[in-house]
Amino acid sequence: GNIYWTDHGFNLIEVARLNGSFRYVIISQGLDQPRSIAVHPEKGYLFWTEWGQTPCIGKAHLDGSEKVVLVSLGVAWPNGISIDYEENRLYWCDARTDKIERIDLESGGNREIVLSGSNVDMFSVAVFGAYIYWSDR
Repeated sequence: GNIYWTDHGFNLIEVARLNGSFRYVIISQGLDQPRSIAVHPEKGYLFWTEWGQTPCIGKAHLDGSEKVVLVSLGVAWPNGISIDYEENRLYWCDARTDKIERIDLESGGNREIVLSGSNVDMFSVAVFGAYIYWSDR
């Protein structure tokens, strides 16, 4: 198994084996304040949220290739990100817009607002079956 993480100081996404060996950078360009990541090993996808100059939700293969932006409009501080493996949906929460939204993880289409609050600083989101869990800083 592998571990993937973001490095905010160097604006990188890295991967290593569970024991820390074979560490390498998989995405080093075009990132500015990456926040959270989610991995879909079966489909071979990596997703991340980006807070920087151009906030977005990104997608790439697990080796960092074929990097694309799935969502760039209507996001400000996208924080946590989670995959619904059964429904093939990608969820994220935004601390600025106070929303949890979802899209089709293959195409980025069918965007929907799942939850909208006010004065809620959403930090992370998780999806399991019919339930959505989130934390509020």
